[in-house]
Amino acid sequence: MTDAHLHLQDARFDTVRDRVVAEMLAAGITRCVVNGTCPADWPMVAELAAQYPDLIIPSFGLHPWKKPTADWHSQLLHFLDTTPNACLGECGLDRWIKDYDLDLQTEIFTAQLEIATERNLPLSIHCLKAWGPLIEILESNRLPERGFLLHSYGGSAELIPLLAALGSYFSFSGYFLQERKAKVLDAFRSVPNDRLLMETDAPDMLPPEHITTHPLPHDLNHPANLVSITKAASEHLDTSLISSNFDRFFTT
Repeated sequence: MTDAHLHLQDARFDTVRDRVVAEMLAAGITRCVVNGTCPADWPMVAELAAQYPDLIIPSFGLHPWKKPTADWHSQLLHFLDTTPNACLGECGLDRWIKDYDLDLQTEIFTAQLEIATERNLPLSIHCLKAWGPLIEILESNRLPERGFLLHSYGGSAELIPLLAALGSYFSFSGYFLQERKAKVLDAFRSVPNDRLLMETDAPDMLPPEHITTHPLPHDLNHPANLVSITKAASEHLDTSLISSNFDRFFTT
Protein backbone atom coordinates (compact mmCIF):
# COMPACT_ATOMS: atom_id res chain seq x y z
CA MET A 1 0.00 0.00 0.00
CA THR A 2 1.47 3.35 -1.04
CA ASP A 3 0.65 6.93 -0.03
CA ALA A 4 1.53 9.48 -2.71
CA HIS A 5 1.31 12.56 -0.49
CA LEU A 6 1.37 13.32 3.23
CA HIS A 7 3.11 15.52 5.80
CA LEU A 8 4.54 13.28 8.50
CA GLN A 9 6.91 16.10 9.48
CA ASP A 10 3.95 18.27 10.56
CA ALA A 11 4.32 19.51 14.14
CA ARG A 12 0.82 18.23 14.92
CA PHE A 13 2.32 14.72 14.80
CA ASP A 14 5.11 15.52 17.27
CA THR A 15 3.58 13.77 20.28
CA VAL A 16 2.31 10.73 18.36
CA ARG A 17 4.72 10.32 15.44
CA ASP A 18 6.46 7.12 16.58
CA ARG A 19 3.10 5.48 17.25
CA VAL A 20 1.75 6.69 13.91
CA VAL A 21 4.68 5.21 11.99
CA ALA A 22 4.36 1.90 13.83
CA GLU A 23 0.64 1.77 13.00
CA MET A 24 1.32 2.64 9.37
CA LEU A 25 3.71 -0.28 9.07
CA ALA A 26 1.30 -2.61 10.87
CA ALA A 27 -1.48 -1.57 8.48
CA GLY A 28 0.65 -2.50 5.47
CA ILE A 29 1.83 0.91 4.30
CA THR A 30 5.05 0.10 2.46
CA ARG A 31 6.02 3.45 0.92
CA CYS A 32 4.91 7.03 1.42
CA VAL A 33 5.99 10.42 0.11
CA VAL A 34 6.55 13.00 2.85
CA ASN A 35 6.19 16.48 1.37
CA GLY A 36 7.96 19.48 2.80
CA THR A 37 6.37 22.89 2.37
CA CYS A 38 9.08 25.44 3.26
CA PRO A 39 12.72 25.69 4.39
CA ALA A 40 11.62 25.48 8.03
CA ASP A 41 10.34 21.92 7.71
CA TRP A 42 12.74 20.55 5.10
CA PRO A 43 15.31 19.41 7.73
CA MET A 44 12.63 17.33 9.47
CA VAL A 45 11.64 15.71 6.17
CA ALA A 46 15.28 14.75 5.57
CA GLU A 47 15.63 13.46 9.13
CA LEU A 48 12.55 11.26 8.85
CA ALA A 49 13.72 9.88 5.49
CA ALA A 50 17.06 8.94 7.05
CA GLN A 51 15.29 7.33 10.02
CA TYR A 52 12.85 5.32 7.87
CA PRO A 53 14.58 4.87 4.50
CA ASP A 54 12.50 1.86 3.49
CA LEU A 55 9.22 3.65 4.18
CA ILE A 56 9.70 7.33 3.37
CA ILE A 57 10.43 9.04 0.07
CA PRO A 58 11.38 12.65 0.89
CA SER A 59 10.08 15.60 -1.10
CA PHE A 60 11.02 19.27 -0.76
CA GLY A 61 9.06 22.21 -2.07
CA LEU A 62 7.89 25.74 -1.33
CA HIS A 63 4.11 25.71 -0.90
CA PRO A 64 2.12 28.72 -2.18
CA TRP A 65 0.81 29.34 1.36
CA LYS A 66 4.37 29.88 2.62
CA LYS A 67 6.37 33.09 2.35
CA PRO A 68 9.68 32.63 0.53
CA THR A 69 12.89 33.25 2.42
CA ALA A 70 15.76 35.04 0.71
CA ASP A 71 17.69 31.80 0.30
CA TRP A 72 14.82 29.38 -0.37
CA HIS A 73 16.09 28.46 -3.84
CA SER A 74 19.63 27.63 -2.74
CA GLN A 75 18.29 25.76 0.28
CA LEU A 76 16.01 23.73 -1.98
CA LEU A 77 18.91 22.76 -4.21
CA HIS A 78 20.91 21.81 -1.11
CA PHE A 79 18.26 19.40 0.14
CA LEU A 80 17.73 17.93 -3.31
CA ASP A 81 21.48 17.42 -3.68
CA THR A 82 22.10 15.92 -0.25
CA THR A 83 19.00 13.81 0.42
CA PRO A 84 18.85 10.41 -1.27
CA ASN A 85 15.84 9.78 -3.51
CA ALA A 86 14.56 13.33 -3.09
CA CYS A 87 11.52 14.53 -5.02
CA LEU A 88 10.20 18.07 -5.50
CA GLY A 89 7.04 19.47 -3.95
CA GLU A 90 4.68 20.43 -2.54
CA CYS A 91 4.50 23.52 -4.70
CA GLY A 92 1.95 25.16 -6.95
CA LEU A 93 -0.66 27.90 -7.25
CA ASP A 94 -3.51 28.96 -4.97
CA ARG A 95 -6.16 31.63 -5.47
CA TRP A 96 -8.25 30.35 -2.55
CA ILE A 97 -6.13 31.94 0.18
CA LYS A 98 -6.72 35.53 1.25
CA ASP A 99 -4.59 38.26 -0.38
CA TYR A 100 -2.84 35.86 -2.73
CA ASP A 101 -0.06 37.17 -5.00
CA LEU A 102 -0.40 35.16 -8.18
CA ASP A 103 2.60 36.80 -9.84
CA LEU A 104 4.87 35.79 -6.96
CA GLN A 105 3.34 32.31 -6.81
CA THR A 106 3.91 31.91 -10.55
CA GLU A 107 7.56 32.97 -10.26
CA ILE A 108 8.22 30.55 -7.40
CA PHE A 109 6.34 27.65 -8.94
CA THR A 110 7.97 28.10 -12.33
CA ALA A 111 11.42 28.07 -10.72
CA GLN A 112 10.60 24.76 -9.05
CA LEU A 113 9.13 23.35 -12.24
CA GLU A 114 12.40 24.17 -14.01
CA ILE A 115 14.40 22.26 -11.39
CA ALA A 116 12.10 19.25 -11.60
CA THR A 117 12.32 19.27 -15.38
CA GLU A 118 16.11 19.60 -15.51
CA ARG A 119 16.51 16.70 -13.07
CA ASN A 120 13.42 14.74 -14.18
CA LEU A 121 12.21 14.60 -10.58
CA PRO A 122 8.78 13.51 -9.37
CA LEU A 123 6.90 16.78 -8.87
CA SER A 124 3.88 17.18 -6.55
CA ILE A 125 1.66 20.13 -7.48
CA HIS A 126 -0.95 21.90 -5.35
CA CYS A 127 -3.68 23.82 -7.17
CA LEU A 128 -6.73 25.55 -5.75
CA LYS A 129 -8.92 27.80 -7.91
CA ALA A 130 -6.00 28.46 -10.27
CA TRP A 131 -6.48 25.91 -13.03
CA GLY A 132 -6.29 28.41 -15.88
CA PRO A 133 -2.97 29.91 -14.76
CA LEU A 134 -1.56 26.45 -13.97
CA ILE A 135 -2.43 25.05 -17.39
CA GLU A 136 -0.93 28.13 -19.04
CA ILE A 137 2.35 27.50 -17.20
CA LEU A 138 2.35 23.78 -17.98
CA GLU A 139 1.65 24.39 -21.67
CA SER A 140 4.35 27.05 -22.03
CA ASN A 141 7.23 25.32 -20.21
CA ARG A 142 9.22 22.13 -20.52
CA LEU A 143 7.96 19.43 -18.17
CA PRO A 144 9.59 16.44 -16.48
CA GLU A 145 9.75 13.43 -18.78
CA ARG A 146 8.23 11.25 -16.06
CA GLY A 147 5.24 13.59 -15.79
CA PHE A 148 3.95 15.31 -12.66
CA LEU A 149 1.41 14.72 -9.90
CA LEU A 150 -1.64 16.87 -9.20
CA HIS A 151 -2.07 15.94 -5.57
CA SER A 152 -5.58 15.79 -4.12
CA TYR A 153 -6.93 16.83 -7.52
CA GLY A 154 -10.03 18.99 -7.17
CA GLY A 155 -10.47 20.20 -10.75
CA SER A 156 -13.18 19.33 -13.20
CA ALA A 157 -13.60 16.15 -15.20
CA GLU A 158 -13.33 18.22 -18.38
CA LEU A 159 -9.72 19.19 -17.61
CA ILE A 160 -8.51 15.64 -17.02
CA PRO A 161 -7.86 14.65 -20.68
CA LEU A 162 -5.83 17.84 -21.26
CA LEU A 163 -3.83 17.41 -18.06
CA ALA A 164 -3.27 13.70 -18.71
CA ALA A 165 -1.96 14.52 -22.18
CA LEU A 166 0.55 16.88 -20.55
CA GLY A 167 1.74 14.00 -18.37
CA SER A 168 -0.29 14.36 -15.21
CA TYR A 169 -0.95 11.76 -12.56
CA PHE A 170 -3.86 12.41 -10.18
CA SER A 171 -4.01 11.42 -6.52
CA PHE A 172 -7.24 10.83 -4.65
CA SER A 173 -7.64 11.56 -0.93
CA GLY A 174 -10.22 10.18 1.47
CA TYR A 175 -11.67 13.64 2.09
CA PHE A 176 -13.32 13.34 -1.32
CA LEU A 177 -15.43 10.46 -0.01
CA GLN A 178 -17.47 13.05 1.89
CA GLU A 179 -20.98 13.22 0.42
CA ARG A 180 -20.62 16.92 -0.32
CA LYS A 181 -17.58 16.18 -2.49
CA ALA A 182 -19.50 13.93 -4.89
CA LYS A 183 -18.53 16.10 -7.89
CA VAL A 184 -14.83 15.48 -7.22
CA LEU A 185 -15.42 11.74 -7.00
CA ASP A 186 -17.30 11.93 -10.30
CA ALA A 187 -14.34 13.75 -11.87
CA PHE A 188 -11.98 10.99 -10.75
CA ARG A 189 -13.99 8.50 -12.76
CA SER A 190 -12.47 10.23 -15.81
CA VAL A 191 -8.89 9.62 -14.67
CA PRO A 192 -7.10 6.92 -16.70
CA ASN A 193 -6.43 3.99 -14.38
CA ASP A 194 -2.71 4.11 -15.24
CA ARG A 195 -2.55 7.68 -13.87
CA LEU A 196 -4.38 7.18 -10.56
CA LEU A 197 -2.65 7.33 -7.18
CA MET A 198 -3.95 7.32 -3.60
CA GLU A 199 -2.97 9.70 -0.81
CA THR A 200 -3.99 10.74 2.69
CA ASP A 201 -2.49 14.27 2.85
CA ALA A 202 -2.26 13.49 6.57
CA PRO A 203 -2.66 15.11 9.01
CA ASP A 204 -5.23 16.98 6.89
CA MET A 205 -8.05 15.80 4.55
CA LEU A 206 -9.73 13.56 7.14
CA PRO A 207 -12.03 10.98 5.50
CA PRO A 208 -15.64 10.44 6.64
CA GLU A 209 -16.05 9.03 10.13
CA HIS A 210 -17.17 5.60 8.95
CA ILE A 211 -13.94 5.24 6.93
CA THR A 212 -11.64 6.51 9.69
CA THR A 213 -10.16 3.35 11.18
CA HIS A 214 -7.34 5.10 13.06
CA PRO A 215 -8.71 8.16 14.89
CA LEU A 216 -6.33 10.70 16.35
CA PRO A 217 -6.93 13.62 18.72
CA HIS A 218 -8.01 16.97 17.28
CA ASP A 219 -9.46 15.29 14.17
CA LEU A 220 -6.05 14.65 12.66
CA ASN A 221 -5.94 12.28 9.72
CA HIS A 222 -3.86 9.17 10.45
CA PRO A 223 -1.84 7.87 7.46
CA ALA A 224 -2.98 4.32 8.27
CA ASN A 225 -6.48 5.36 7.18
CA LEU A 226 -5.10 4.86 3.67
CA VAL A 227 -6.15 1.21 3.74
CA SER A 228 -9.83 1.94 4.34
CA ILE A 229 -9.72 4.95 2.00
CA THR A 230 -8.40 2.79 -0.83
CA LYS A 231 -10.98 0.10 -0.14
CA ALA A 232 -13.81 2.65 -0.21
CA ALA A 233 -12.45 4.35 -3.32
CA SER A 234 -12.20 1.02 -5.12
CA GLU A 235 -16.00 0.79 -5.01
CA HIS A 236 -16.07 3.79 -7.36
CA LEU A 237 -12.68 3.84 -9.12
CA ASP A 238 -10.36 1.32 -10.75
CA THR A 239 -7.54 1.18 -8.19
CA SER A 240 -5.91 -1.97 -9.57
CA LEU A 241 -2.84 -0.14 -10.89
CA ILE A 242 -2.10 2.28 -8.06
CA SER A 243 0.94 0.37 -6.78
CA SER A 244 2.52 0.06 -10.22
CA ASN A 245 1.65 3.70 -10.96
CA PHE A 246 3.39 4.75 -7.74
CA ASP A 247 6.49 2.75 -8.56
CA ARG A 248 6.62 4.08 -12.13
CA PHE A 249 6.25 7.71 -11.11
CA PHE A 250 8.27 7.86 -7.91
CA THR A 251 10.95 5.18 -8.14
CA THR A 252 11.88 4.61 -11.78
